[in-house]
Amino acid sequence: MAQAAPAPDGMSRPGRTPGAERSDTDVRQRPPDVFDARAHRIARLAVPVLLGLIYGCWVAADNRFGGPITGWNVLLGVVSALVFAVVCAALLVLAPRMRREVHALSWAAFTGCAFGFLYSQSGVTVLGAALLSLVVAAATFAVLFYRYYTHEDAFGHRVR
Repeated sequence: MAQAAPAPDGMSRPGRTPGAERSDTDVRQRPPDVFDARAHRIARLAVPVLLGLIYGCWVAADNRFGGPITGWNVLLGVVSALVFAVVCAALLVLAPRMRREVHALSWAAFTGCAFGFLYSQSGVTVLGAALLSLVVAAATFAVLFYRYYTHEDAFGHRVR
């Protein structure tokens, strides 16, 4: 027969949930943080660098069309990786301080520009790359605005 496990503070009565005595004015506790502050500082630098390296390799691969790797191709990849990593790191630092509309718009502009440049390296027309990057930016804005609207107040403070 399946039975419920006992509560940490002793057996609970049937039909009663543990912690039901708490009032609505009690403050919720945050869940424990898995990583310490040092890990977060390292990740704040490592994530944009890693994403930039992936983006730079992808740009260089799209640009060479399956041909041989050249010096200009490598330079394009390195410069693309550097620009991507710097802008991504800047957004990770500055965007949370912005209002939710500007926060979502800045990430959408970054995503649209990054996608448009990457897509233009595959040999499509400029108009096609611009239109598709606008679609990607609009979708990114809609998703992020919804997320920030439901998780933040009007001043950008997280709602718990």
